Amino acid sequence: MLNGKTIMITGGTGSFGKRCCQEILTRFNPEKVIIFSRDELKQSEMASHSVFSSERIRFFIGDVRDMPRLERAMAGVDYVIHAAALKQVTAAEYNPHEFIKTNINGAMNVVDAAIATDVQRVIALSTDKAVNPINLYGATKLCSDKIFIAGNSYSGKIDTRFSVVRYGNVIGSRGSVIPIFLKQKENGLITITKPEMTRFIISIEDGVSFALRSLNDMMGGEIFIPKLPSCSIGNLANAIAPDCPVKIIGLRPGEKLHEALIPADEAHHTTEQEDRYIIHPSNPYWTYNSEHYKGDICKEGFGYNSLDNPNQLSVEDLTGLVETFRNTEVI
Repeated sequence: MLNGKTIMITGGTGSFGKRCCQEILTRFNPEKVIIFSRDELKQSEMASHSVFSSERIRFFIGDVRDMPRLERAMAGVDYVIHAAALKQVTAAEYNPHEFIKTNINGAMNVVDAAIATDVQRVIALSTDKAVNPINLYGATKLCSDKIFIAGNSYSGKIDTRFSVVRYGNVIGSRGSVIPIFLKQKENGLITITKPEMTRFIISIEDGVSFALRSLNDMMGGEIFIPKLPSCSIGNLANAIAPDCPVKIIGLRPGEKLHEALIPADEAHHTTEQEDRYIIHPSNPYWTYNSEHYKGDICKEGFGYNSLDNPNQLSVEDLTGLVETFRNTEVI
């Protein structure tokens, strides 16, 4: 579906955006890929890489807080992948206004600009922290999810459709724990919050593939959730630096001990498939048919969280995963 189309990636110079752009250029034949971001240095560095030397790439400096700029960038765009966000949990606790402006107001601007410019489909990236949030980052992403789902009600006779992809921690993304632990290993001391803390994890490649698959499948209003493995932070530290001393520093402001991807309250309108879950909109005021997706509706009270997840990675599993990460070129 991407062949001959124009795709815009907001936050396109981030870890996800770069990998997504590379995947689109490698697997498909798009007319154009627009990288929309606010940092000209990152755009310049990305453009200098041979992977992104294609004449089909356009770099567009702009901020999702700026509605007129978004409208200008989306002119003639078929699909939008919305990856722009502020995402550091502790920074959000200290800078709530900035996170609200980008993650919430920016989401509203993306929805309005997409409808105004007749974009066909928009897929937005979310996070497990949006489920029953206790930190401001998670709360802004929950609001963002609601904005994108509700956006389907606003498009009227315009065919613009909006859906969301929600998954866990991305291995090796900017600020993620594996590169931090690898750096700490060099200094001889690993600091962890709590060894029993668990997290869902996904590779950047799998995250991109899942987002593109969801963009292809979406009707508008779904939240797509991949089935993922979980791991404890203690096991991860042991896999990376088994001989290093460990310092326990406790939970940081806004952190959960365990994360969830599906809350129990939404199980009754969630379909389970072999490798993913689909949360259907609870009140679709637009044409939507949940029976379009084959699968079973989850039992009432079902929840999908990182602690009870049956797919738990062992230290041995994590050791192999870390090696794969270390041998993968980071663009």
